[in-house]
Amino acid sequence: MNDLKTYSADVAAALKQRAETIAIAESSSGGLIAASLLAVPGASAYFLGGSVVYTLDARRVLLNIPDDVLQDMTPLSEAYVLQCARSMRENLNATWGLAEIGVSGPTGSRYGHPPGICVLAVDGPVTLTKQIETGSDDREANMWQFAEAAFALLGDAID
Repeated sequence: MNDLKTYSADVAAALKQRAETIAIAESSSGGLIAASLLAVPGASAYFLGGSVVYTLDARRVLLNIPDDVLQDMTPLSEAYVLQCARSMRENLNATWGLAEIGVSGPTGSRYGHPPGICVLAVDGPVTLTKQIETGSDDREANMWQFAEAAFALLGDAID
């Protein structure tokens, strides 16, 4: 069994030490990123909120992104995911916004993306994006790998 704090403990400690906050928008990781941050005692010092934005309707409502902003963007593009991170950060007035959108599997997306692909974005004092491809159609394994990659990217931004 995976330990939720495995990937988040260092990031959580850095956020607490720096008195910074974070807001999360995730999709194919299904809440693992938020749950990992919340598993660390003292999370209320840095965690402002998060959403699993699994559909376009959820992105419209939960991230408050107007349709015209996303109209010409591909969902698995760095620009699209960065917009999600930025919107979540701005909506909750957080220091950092982190967004993850991907295809966990076992099948590909309706847009033609294969399983095991994910785009991550961090927005805040530093902005970073990253695409990862696991090459796997194992849904749960991909969810954990996407969460791990999200914390690695966030750690890079914070450092």
